[in-house]
Amino acid sequence: MPHLAAVSPFGGLARAGEERLAGEESARGAVRSERRKEILRQRREELGLSQEDLAARLRISVRAYGNWERGLVKEWTDRKLLALAEALEMSERQCFWLFRVMVDRDPPPTWRAAEENRLPEDPAQRDYLCDYAALMEAVPYPSFLVDHRWDVALTNSAFDQLFRTVRPHPTALPDDNFLRFVLFHPDAAGVLEDHEPGWCVPLLAQFATALAGAPEDEGLRSIRQEVARDPFMEAAYRYGVPHWLSTHGAEAAEQDGAVRTVRHPDPLRGVVRCRMVAESSRMLGAMGLTRITLILATPQGIPAGPVPAGAAAHPQGPRLRAVPTPGE
Repeated sequence: MPHLAAVSPFGGLARAGEERLAGEESARGAVRSERRKEILRQRREELGLSQEDLAARLRISVRAYGNWERGLVKEWTDRKLLALAEALEMSERQCFWLFRVMVDRDPPPTWRAAEENRLPEDPAQRDYLCDYAALMEAVPYPSFLVDHRWDVALTNSAFDQLFRTVRPHPTALPDDNFLRFVLFHPDAAGVLEDHEPGWCVPLLAQFATALAGAPEDEGLRSIRQEVARDPFMEAAYRYGVPHWLSTHGAEAAEQDGAVRTVRHPDPLRGVVRCRMVAESSRMLGAMGLTRITLILATPQGIPAGPVPAGAAAHPQGPRLRAVPTPGE
């Protein structure tokens, strides 16, 4: 027998209240939907980017990005939102509000989009990189894998330790894109000594060579646009690099063998020189990856980790160094 629920005399009022709340919720939803569209469009226009430009940064079709901006997205995942924050060069606060407006919650603890999208599809190559990561971890010096865009595929613990004081940034983390980090991160000069002449100009020279060799590469073109929007970096790119190359020669822009200066992760060691060693292998070459290791100046036989309590910061007597310290 059909069951009839008891209806109270206030049922009509309850239904009216529910309808009013539903109407208010619908109105709030419409406002939120418009706000979602506005925040993307306004930020894109602030950067002077077209929908085509942003689609290229996100490596999706223009039609797909158009759907994003029109709010025609079934689900805003963390990966989509983090990629969007990076493409729109959002600050920490802007990324916070992007998540709040889009999904009504805070961003995840990590700023980086999932590393999964940087791993090769070939299972053999993926297995190789997993084993190669173990090899890199056994090295006491900062070591990382980069592609021709300076996108970072792998880092070891020594690399993470070197840049441990670097604050979050939507587009220029050292373990995200090393070139963007050197050029645009506000904390870069705190780790990379002689930041402008020793790091920015040589890497801009390498970048100019890479862009000349692949002028249609969307990743490199995106970096070029970022350089153009920064008056200091644009001047360095247009005038500083040619002067530097005419003074030092094209070979000075090579990564392998270059000697730079960094602040050692152990504050007792202070500023030290390091030699950049760039190398590849058959498998890495097939993936378009190069390994760069920063050989920090360290007395032979002493690990690159923290100095034991009470140990002398600068041991006296005969010693050999991987790279001579300044003045030697």
